[in-house]
Amino acid sequence: MRLVAVIMFALMTAACDQEQDITGSTSTCPMRNYSYNPRDMKQCVNACKSCDRGTTVTCTTSCTLKGAR
Repeated sequence: MRLVAVIMFALMTAACDQEQDITGSTSTCPMRNYSYNPRDMKQCVNACKSCDRGTTVTCTTSCTLKGAR
């Protein structure tokens, strides 16, 4: 019984993906470094879509929560 539990635990641990989520990451993005105004909705959405690989809906929500208008 313990052997089965150890094998199951090992398989679940091995199945975990080590790649981190990129949405909201702090990676450098050229758009954010040069002409990005996080308070401007259009610029914020464009930066989110190009840098964080978001969709229009998720980026609009994210930018609204950050205070963009």
